[in-house]
Amino acid sequence: MPYWLMKSEPDELSILDLQRLGRARWDGVRNYQARNFLRSMQIGDLFFFYHSSCPQPGIAGIGRIASAVYPDPTALDAESPYFDAKASAAHNPWSALDVEFVEVFPELIPLARLRGEAALAELALVQRGSRLSVMPVSPEQWTAILRLR
Repeated sequence: MPYWLMKSEPDELSILDLQRLGRARWDGVRNYQARNFLRSMQIGDLFFFYHSSCPQPGIAGIGRIASAVYPDPTALDAESPYFDAKASAAHNPWSALDVEFVEVFPELIPLARLRGEAALAELALVQRGSRLSVMPVSPEQWTAILRLR
Protein backbone atom coordinates (compact mmCIF):
# COMPACT_ATOMS: atom_id res chain seq x y z
CA MET A 1 0.00 0.00 0.00
CA PRO A 2 1.42 3.40 -0.92
CA TYR A 3 1.73 6.01 1.80
CA TRP A 4 1.41 9.76 1.43
CA LEU A 5 1.83 13.07 3.18
CA MET A 6 -0.75 15.78 2.54
CA LYS A 7 -0.51 19.37 3.75
CA SER A 8 -3.37 21.55 4.88
CA GLU A 9 -3.49 24.89 6.59
CA PRO A 10 -5.22 24.17 9.92
CA ASP A 11 -7.46 27.23 9.60
CA GLU A 12 -8.82 25.68 6.38
CA LEU A 13 -8.98 22.00 7.44
CA SER A 14 -7.19 20.62 10.49
CA ILE A 15 -6.86 17.07 11.76
CA LEU A 16 -9.35 17.99 14.50
CA ASP A 17 -11.79 19.22 11.84
CA LEU A 18 -11.42 15.92 10.02
CA GLN A 19 -11.92 14.04 13.28
CA ARG A 20 -15.15 15.99 13.94
CA LEU A 21 -16.40 15.60 10.35
CA GLY A 22 -15.24 12.01 9.85
CA ARG A 23 -14.88 12.63 6.13
CA ALA A 24 -14.07 15.69 4.01
CA ARG A 25 -13.16 16.73 0.48
CA TRP A 26 -9.46 17.39 -0.19
CA ASP A 27 -9.38 20.09 -2.84
CA GLY A 28 -7.48 23.17 -3.93
CA VAL A 29 -4.31 21.40 -5.08
CA ARG A 30 -2.88 23.73 -7.74
CA ASN A 31 0.52 22.23 -8.50
CA TYR A 32 0.68 19.73 -11.36
CA GLN A 33 3.13 17.36 -9.66
CA ALA A 34 1.07 17.33 -6.45
CA ARG A 35 -2.10 16.85 -8.53
CA ASN A 36 -0.51 13.87 -10.28
CA PHE A 37 0.35 12.34 -6.90
CA LEU A 38 -3.28 12.91 -5.86
CA ARG A 39 -4.41 11.11 -9.01
CA SER A 40 -2.16 8.15 -8.09
CA MET A 41 -3.94 7.56 -4.78
CA GLN A 42 -6.20 4.60 -4.24
CA ILE A 43 -9.09 4.15 -1.84
CA GLY A 44 -7.65 2.87 1.44
CA ASP A 45 -4.20 4.48 1.10
CA LEU A 46 -3.04 6.12 4.31
CA PHE A 47 -1.54 9.59 4.60
CA PHE A 48 0.10 11.73 7.21
CA PHE A 49 -1.96 14.86 7.83
CA TYR A 50 0.50 17.76 7.93
CA HIS A 51 -0.41 21.20 9.29
CA SER A 52 1.33 23.86 7.19
CA SER A 53 1.55 27.66 7.05
CA CYS A 54 0.97 27.95 10.78
CA PRO A 55 3.08 28.86 13.83
CA GLN A 56 4.07 25.21 14.45
CA PRO A 57 4.03 23.15 11.23
CA GLY A 58 4.19 19.39 11.55
CA ILE A 59 2.44 16.05 11.30
CA ALA A 60 -0.78 16.05 13.31
CA GLY A 61 -2.23 12.64 12.54
CA ILE A 62 -3.27 10.08 9.96
CA GLY A 63 -6.04 10.01 7.38
CA ARG A 64 -7.22 7.54 4.76
CA ILE A 65 -8.18 8.07 1.13
CA ALA A 66 -11.95 7.50 1.00
CA SER A 67 -12.82 8.01 -2.68
CA ALA A 68 -11.44 7.93 -6.17
CA VAL A 69 -10.34 11.28 -7.59
CA TYR A 70 -12.90 13.49 -9.30
CA PRO A 71 -12.81 16.94 -10.91
CA ASP A 72 -12.16 19.62 -8.27
CA PRO A 73 -15.36 21.71 -8.07
CA THR A 74 -13.50 24.63 -6.46
CA ALA A 75 -11.79 25.30 -9.79
CA LEU A 76 -15.18 26.26 -11.25
CA ASP A 77 -16.44 28.27 -8.26
CA ALA A 78 -15.73 31.98 -8.80
CA GLU A 79 -16.17 32.55 -5.04
CA SER A 80 -13.46 30.02 -4.15
CA PRO A 81 -9.83 31.01 -3.54
CA TYR A 82 -8.99 28.00 -5.75
CA PHE A 83 -11.00 29.25 -8.74
CA ASP A 84 -9.27 28.74 -12.08
CA ALA A 85 -10.64 30.99 -14.82
CA LYS A 86 -9.19 28.66 -17.47
CA ALA A 87 -11.05 25.61 -16.13
CA SER A 88 -14.46 24.60 -17.42
CA ALA A 89 -16.88 21.75 -16.80
CA ALA A 90 -15.60 20.15 -20.01
CA HIS A 91 -11.92 20.75 -19.21
CA ASN A 92 -11.06 20.89 -15.52
CA PRO A 93 -7.36 20.07 -15.04
CA TRP A 94 -7.65 19.89 -11.25
CA SER A 95 -8.62 16.94 -9.07
CA ALA A 96 -10.05 16.40 -5.61
CA LEU A 97 -10.89 13.35 -3.52
CA ASP A 98 -12.49 12.50 -0.21
CA VAL A 99 -10.48 11.63 2.87
CA GLU A 100 -11.49 10.17 6.21
CA PHE A 101 -10.15 10.43 9.72
CA VAL A 102 -7.97 7.67 11.19
CA GLU A 103 -5.97 9.09 14.10
CA VAL A 104 -4.90 12.32 15.77
CA PHE A 105 -1.46 12.24 17.38
CA PRO A 106 -1.20 13.17 21.07
CA GLU A 107 1.38 15.77 20.07
CA LEU A 108 2.25 17.30 16.73
CA ILE A 109 5.53 16.00 15.26
CA PRO A 110 7.22 19.29 14.34
CA LEU A 111 9.06 19.85 11.09
CA ALA A 112 12.29 20.55 12.99
CA ARG A 113 12.16 17.06 14.51
CA LEU A 114 11.46 15.47 11.12
CA ARG A 115 14.46 17.30 9.65
CA GLY A 116 16.65 15.89 12.42
CA GLU A 117 15.90 12.26 11.58
CA ALA A 118 18.52 10.60 9.37
CA ALA A 119 15.93 8.05 8.16
CA LEU A 120 13.92 10.93 6.67
CA ALA A 121 16.74 12.68 4.80
CA GLU A 122 15.22 11.71 1.42
CA LEU A 123 11.64 12.68 2.32
CA ALA A 124 10.58 15.53 0.01
CA LEU A 125 9.10 17.41 2.97
CA VAL A 126 12.49 17.99 4.59
CA GLN A 127 14.26 18.99 1.38
CA ARG A 128 15.03 22.69 1.15
CA GLY A 129 12.82 24.42 -1.36
CA SER A 130 10.24 21.62 -1.54
CA ARG A 131 6.76 23.11 -1.45
CA LEU A 132 4.63 20.20 -2.63
CA SER A 133 1.34 19.84 -0.79
CA VAL A 134 0.99 16.14 -1.68
CA MET A 135 3.92 13.74 -1.74
CA PRO A 136 4.70 10.04 -1.48
CA VAL A 137 6.17 8.53 1.67
CA SER A 138 8.14 5.28 1.46
CA PRO A 139 7.26 2.40 3.80
CA GLU A 140 10.58 2.96 5.61
CA GLN A 141 9.84 6.67 6.05
CA TRP A 142 6.32 5.85 7.23
CA THR A 143 7.69 3.53 9.92
CA ALA A 144 10.35 6.06 10.96
CA ILE A 145 7.71 8.77 11.39
CA LEU A 146 5.40 6.49 13.35
CA ARG A 147 8.26 5.87 15.81
CA LEU A 148 8.34 9.61 16.56
CA ARG A 149 4.80 9.65 17.99
